[in-house]
Amino acid sequence: MRDRVRFHWDALIKRHEFYLAALIGLMVVGLGISSEDFLTLGNIFDMSVSSAILGIMACGLFVVLIAGGIDISFPATAAIAQYVMATYVLSIGGNFFIAFLIAAVVGMLLGLINAILVYKLKVPAIIITISTLNVFFGLLIYFSNGAWLYGFPDWFMDGVELFTFVGSDGYDYGLSLPIIMLVAVVLFTSFLMSKTRLGRQIYAMGGNADAASRIGINLFGIHLFVYGYMGALAGIASVVQTQITQSVAPNSLMGFELTVLAAVVLGGTSMTGGKGTLIGVVLGVALLAILKNGLTLLGVPSYWHAVVTGLIIVFSISMTALNEKKQALQGA
Repeated sequence: MRDRVRFHWDALIKRHEFYLAALIGLMVVGLGISSEDFLTLGNIFDMSVSSAILGIMACGLFVVLIAGGIDISFPATAAIAQYVMATYVLSIGGNFFIAFLIAAVVGMLLGLINAILVYKLKVPAIIITISTLNVFFGLLIYFSNGAWLYGFPDWFMDGVELFTFVGSDGYDYGLSLPIIMLVAVVLFTSFLMSKTRLGRQIYAMGGNADAASRIGINLFGIHLFVYGYMGALAGIASVVQTQITQSVAPNSLMGFELTVLAAVVLGGTSMTGGKGTLIGVVLGVALLAILKNGLTLLGVPSYWHAVVTGLIIVFSISMTALNEKKQALQGA
């Protein structure tokens, strides 16, 4: 029994997620001591809601990275999906199901454009998606004239809230729409990547595309799925963002790509594909959310947030690359 416990412990401390969770624990303790507002119920709920958009998009980028690709265009994809959805809701009305459906379909179609270009042109995905980022956003600004949208119907502005209760501070709390969608997306993505044949094929293609092709995996089909999935989740995240802010600004999501990439890479997902876990991504999202919230509560200027995010990306990529090199040497 003791040997079994030791075996599991040894395996645990070798995992990237263990150290990430430990770092989060230290940050929570440190910020809890430094700021009396950090561990309050209100702050925890606000942090959860504000990180929902990051978490949803991170799930999509995780799937793309596991497949060996990368997508930088999703902020523009989300912006277009958001604008189309908002225009429909303001003109015709509807409900949240229709809003999410419109945004997800628009996002998926734009994601399929990325997939076709990446697969057919054989150009590095980062080049293709940087290009489509600019094309998509430029077209949005041209057709929208940069106009903001607001004045949404009451059902949209009120959102959805389950299991409501009154906290000790007198405010109402519950599972709001952003938290519900974040949990739903995480659970679905987890099921997709760990329990389905498609998930195993995505890992296989990211690990070795040539070998995956030889055993009969449809690489073009996988490309269509992963980029379409990224686009659909970008659309879903855009509806959540609209409901939180109660308005639509064409450029509100631009620049978000680095934060999402930081969360996924911080979680241990390899930039070369085939390696990574969703629990690592969730921990990466949590760490960035806690870090940003803590810096804000401590009064650190906002421009330092970007500096810290950039340093985290460099550190995470470096650690992942070193671990992969170490594993390769041990395998040899």
